[in-house]
Formats: sequence, C-alpha cells, structure tokens
Amino acid sequence: QVQLVESGGGSVQAGGSLRLSCAASGYTYSRACMGWFRQAPGKEREGVATLYAGGGNTAYATYYADSVKGRFAISRDNAKNTVYLQMNSLKPEDTAMYYCAAKPSLRGSACGSRPADFGLWGQGTQVTVSS
Repeated sequence: QVQLVESGGGSVQAGGSLRLSCAASGYTYSRACMGWFRQAPGKEREGVATLYAGGGNTAYATYYADSVKGRFAISRDNAKNTVYLQMNSLKPEDTAMYYCAAKPSLRGSACGSRPADFGLWGQGTQVTVSS
C-alpha cells in the first residue's frame, strides 16, 4: 500500500520558519512528480511547489507559486524517500492545511501544479501563522 505521510506542521508567528516532511512508503514510483499543495478554509486547494524525481539522484523543482517564491524551497532526500518543504518568512496568509501529493511521470515538464492531476495524497498537516 502506497502512503504519503506529512509531518512538521504547527503554529508559528509571522516571519518564522517551518519545514514540512512527506515520507513515502510502500510501492514508490521510479520517476514521479511530487508536490506540496495547500487549502485554506473557504478556498480551493492550490499548488505551492512541485518537484520532479527522476531516476537515481535526479530531483529538481518544477514549480513555485508566485506567492511563495523566494520564501519556500522544495527538496528531496532520495535515501529517505522523503520530500521537504522549507518555509521561511511565513505570513498569516500562508495559514492552511498543507498536503503532499505524487503522480508517476517520465518528464519533469509534465508535473504542473494542478491538484486534480495528482492521484496520491497524504492526510495533510496544519500550518498556522499568527501576526
């Protein structure tokens, strides 16, 4: 059974930092797009950052939402089969439930940022930023 398990959420003050982790277990895609998405109350789920994990140690970011560019960084630890989202300079508008997702892909250019294109999801981790 393939699972994605997020962790690392919490409550911080504006300007603070958090690092989210997404650990994959069970069958893992040899080549995949991995992404972080978020959903605030009353809003649609949106893409935050995506990464392409190719064969071997290949892993590179393929998308950042404009609202997080320069503040967030997505990365992957191949040995741990874990994707991270480093979030710095957090703002109250970053408050949301954050989800990790994955889909198999042969090309990084196919990752995109649409939640509907990703089939495997974690349960989410809450991030709350107070002013």
